[in-house]
Amino acid sequence: MPLIEAGGLRQYYRLDGADDRPVLIFSHSLGCDHTQWDRQSIALAPYFRILRCDLRGHGATEVTTGDYTIEILARDVLALADALGIAQFAWCGLSLGGMIGQWLGANAGDRVTSLVLANTSSRFPDPSVMENRIRTVREKGMPPLEESVMGRFFSPERVKANPPAVACIRRVLLATDPTGYAGCCAAVRDMDQQALLGAIRMPTLIIVGDRDVSTPWQGHGEILARQIAGARVERLPTAHLSNLETPYSFTRAVANFLMPEPADALAAGFAKRRAVLGDAHVDRAIANTTDFNRAFQELITRFAWGTVWSRPGLDDRTRRLLALTATAALGRWEEFRMHIRTGLAGGLEPCDLEETLLQLAIYAGIPAANTGFQIAREESGKETA
Repeated sequence: MPLIEAGGLRQYYRLDGADDRPVLIFSHSLGCDHTQWDRQSIALAPYFRILRCDLRGHGATEVTTGDYTIEILARDVLALADALGIAQFAWCGLSLGGMIGQWLGANAGDRVTSLVLANTSSRFPDPSVMENRIRTVREKGMPPLEESVMGRFFSPERVKANPPAVACIRRVLLATDPTGYAGCCAAVRDMDQQALLGAIRMPTLIIVGDRDVSTPWQGHGEILARQIAGARVERLPTAHLSNLETPYSFTRAVANFLMPEPADALAAGFAKRRAVLGDAHVDRAIANTTDFNRAFQELITRFAWGTVWSRPGLDDRTRRLLALTATAALGRWEEFRMHIRTGLAGGLEPCDLEETLLQLAIYAGIPAANTGFQIAREESGKETA
């Protein structure tokens, strides 16, 4: 288990992604832990070095007694970054994580490159809500909060359906240490960061849930948007934990904000084309380029590879399978064979091909799937020969 002493606190953290990528830190909500960001971490790990940690009093990070403050929690994160040798980072925090992000943006602007503040607020208008929670968990533990907190985390129909994401967060909530939860409740209760917002100068994205009763647009998101210069806003049809209710829309919003389209789509296209199809294939294509087909090759590279294939909304594996389905359905067997060959070399497995071709058989016909299976068998044999 990756634990580290940082700032006098034993902290749990997890790093994903290549070491040479820019760092993106995800920070979770009150009553959650680092697993809140599993979906986003998987999707964005090819582009960032992703750091997730459990906040003080949550998950596997040390619990300390007494009331916490947003500054204490923010300094915990800075100490962790220092201990891991991370000088600068982008920040994505939801609810409590967004409150910490505001403090960092205003007080550690040299460290934070970009801010995503999701389902959060600069001031909690009714301190009695958190005061009641503190009293409840100190006297009776976490179970009495389950119904009310889950009803704020997720929309009613999602709570009723209890899909895996909801069930997981429920377990995390109930397993949270009452002392740590109460300490963070105090940080939210006592927070008033409205005077700090004008000091936030880095690019900022504010994500708001249209069904969020905890930090709605009115009185919360609107204040952030108005007082943080140049802030962008993304509204999602969710309750409080927007990254779990609409994980793909949330991830896309973050990716579009942190990863603008490359200035040189042609160069980006060649890099992506090589990553997916391999150097040998691209080198042959370049060698066969003439004045007659040069514009066509650049069109493919710039728009197919530098634009569509480079979008982070789908991972390369999914795009490979979609390419196989489309080329087979249209009978473009030369292209299909090329994508089979380069796909197997790039991480696809025979089971991926089997599932794709079974899907093809249902929606594009048995003859197409039959030919597809034959070609896939031939290319798989080459791969294992």
